[in-house]
Amino acid sequence: MNRRRLALGALLAVVGPGLLAGLSDDDPAGITTYSVLGAEHGYTFLWVLALSTVALIVFHGLGARMGVVTGQGLIGLVRQRFGVGPAGIALVALIIANVGTTCAEFAGIAAGGELFGIPRAVSVPIAAVGVSALVLRGSFHRIEHVLIAVSAIFVTYVASGILAHPDWGAAARGLVVPTLPTTPDAIVIVTATLGTTLAPWGLSFIQSYAVDKKLRLSDLPLERIDVVTGATLTGIIGFFVVVACAATLGRNGQPIDSAADAARALEPLAGDLAGTLFGIGLVGAALLAASILPLSTAYSVSEYLGVEAALDDRFGDARPFYVTYAVVTAVAAAVILLPGAPLVTILVATQVLNAVLLVPLLVFMVRVGRDAELMGPHRITDLGLIVYVITITLIVVCVGALAAATLM
Repeated sequence: MNRRRLALGALLAVVGPGLLAGLSDDDPAGITTYSVLGAEHGYTFLWVLALSTVALIVFHGLGARMGVVTGQGLIGLVRQRFGVGPAGIALVALIIANVGTTCAEFAGIAAGGELFGIPRAVSVPIAAVGVSALVLRGSFHRIEHVLIAVSAIFVTYVASGILAHPDWGAAARGLVVPTLPTTPDAIVIVTATLGTTLAPWGLSFIQSYAVDKKLRLSDLPLERIDVVTGATLTGIIGFFVVVACAATLGRNGQPIDSAADAARALEPLAGDLAGTLFGIGLVGAALLAASILPLSTAYSVSEYLGVEAALDDRFGDARPFYVTYAVVTAVAAAVILLPGAPLVTILVATQVLNAVLLVPLLVFMVRVGRDAELMGPHRITDLGLIVYVITITLIVVCVGALAAATLM
């Protein structure tokens, strides 16, 4: 019994990077993507979500391992290994993807607030101030505990999926029987599913956060559990969102443009409780991701500048870190408050952009992960390299198909 308690205590001390990086992928942009996937294509492309979840385990595991072994974040390692120029390219790609996705998080807050009668002019500023106060004024462990507590809100998606009474047999077939997308719309949503599940910001965040948490080499086995748990829960939540929309909106041929539309449409089809739970999940997911996205950007900018930054540092010791966080949050909130801001376009387009920008970042990760001087005995093995190359190739194929469909 004592050994079990010690083992559980050790695991709880390590948990954080994998769990938060994984669950934050189920943000409003992700929920919108999964909602459209289910509403328009039913259970057909669930296998894409399953493969994306496996890829998430693989690359989040690599990111966490790189952070623990080297004590540096992704952009810092790229700068050390390839120089200032390539690191600058990687940083710009991350900033573009992160700012766009942070806008999507505040779009989710705006949409979720409007579901409950709160105008965006009220919900967005309050959320921006709230997440900034939490991250910029709190200690590392307090911030982590609050964010993990907020992530518990995702259970509402599981409940809404069950309440929708899906066809479990069709869902199982969709998970294991691949059906290739043949229309431009299907190619877009499949690419967006990859981009929202294996998001560039998550790769940067999990590595930098593992460094900030000061994990040691002896923590790696437990950190793998953290990564697998976070990524698996991400896939499970996405699965229930897809089946909830497939069982109701897809069955009735009811189109949707956003996760908020899905929540509204679920109420008459699956009951008021399902729609309400879906809406609550949307707001909670938005708040969690709106806290973490600017954090990922702040870590990356600090690493590029060669300035050490951690959540426990004072403002004077980590000025670029805190200024970057505040600027990203303010810009994203301001964009969503613009009159006529295209929320749906922002939500979906950012996920497609994530998929496009994902490729160069994954290549950088694999090349650094193969570096024996940096990684030592924890470098990517020849067998592991095959897995990473296959994953990157699949993403390149999706992006290529998207480009071809766009040009047609």
